[in-house]
Amino acid sequence: MFISSQNSQPGFKDFTLVMPAVAVGNVGQLAVDLIVSTLNMSRVGYLHTDCLIPMAGNNPYPTCKEDAEELHTAAEVYTAVELKLAVLQIRAPIVQTKSKKFRQLIVSWIKASGFSRTVVLSSSQAYQRDDQQLQGTPLRYLVTPALQKVSEDALKELGWREMERVTAFPGVTDGSTESRLYIPGGGITKGLYTDSCAEDVSLAVLLIFCSEGDNIPDAFSLVNHLNDWLHLLDNPNQEPNKWKIPTSWSLLFGSGIPPALF
Repeated sequence: MFISSQNSQPGFKDFTLVMPAVAVGNVGQLAVDLIVSTLNMSRVGYLHTDCLIPMAGNNPYPTCKEDAEELHTAAEVYTAVELKLAVLQIRAPIVQTKSKKFRQLIVSWIKASGFSRTVVLSSSQAYQRDDQQLQGTPLRYLVTPALQKVSEDALKELGWREMERVTAFPGVTDGSTESRLYIPGGGITKGLYTDSCAEDVSLAVLLIFCSEGDNIPDAFSLVNHLNDWLHLLDNPNQEPNKWKIPTSWSLLFGSGIPPALF
């Protein structure tokens, strides 16, 4: 599944893996863009799978004219060795009928690579929140039992809010309705979390409630939330533009309005 773009196979043992879920507003993918661009991470390989819709394009993080012409694909892996950080960027939707297969491939790769922990950046539909989720911050987290054992104190210190379980039929309070984990618009987030719990994988999910539109502010909120835990940057809030916006974002909403229309 993973194919190295280097002469030798890169080592991921004890690295932290950060990856997005293809979800509402593409917030996780935008947040990963900020991480790769800001830390100037090196591409070490890509995932070859039929579970993603095939796509290819120019380098989204060019530093000069020469590397701007490099070909990049739907799922690529970047590393920052000094931080022991690996990032998987997913740029294409998952084929609907192969969602389960893709989750299984990801979990298998995580276990085989020896990552110490995995963080999934995701999002969920703001309009489908439960009453209790309307209050306070729109940011939530989930953590598997395997990661809870080693990160419980750190998460308590951060004071984050765990993703609430909601009833299948909100408003029905007869006591027979069981609460469940519900992440509408979250793509494979719930399934990947559930699979990781079953496979004893150390995985956390960070997500934000949002709506489709200009989701750049949501991406900054999510990546700053992650930084509070992983300390990828020191004091990113001191300077508004500490996170480096990749040049590929200049066409995030397409090109400008053609003057010929007027």
